Amino acid sequence: MHESVIPTGPARPSAAEANEAIRHLVESRVDDEWPSEAYEFLLTEWSAASHPEVSAAP
Repeated sequence: MHESVIPTGPARPSAAEANEAIRHLVESRVDDEWPSEAYEFLLTEWSAASHPEVSAAP
């Protein structure tokens, strides 16, 4: 199983930044190989930024 370290705090990109990084990754491919690990990491970043954690009620 593959586990990535996900940054927290200010190091985490916004949803727009993660989306732009995904777009750049897709558009900049130079061969027929798909960079699946990078793509999955960026999707995780985008998802986390798109769905901020909701803190538990006190």
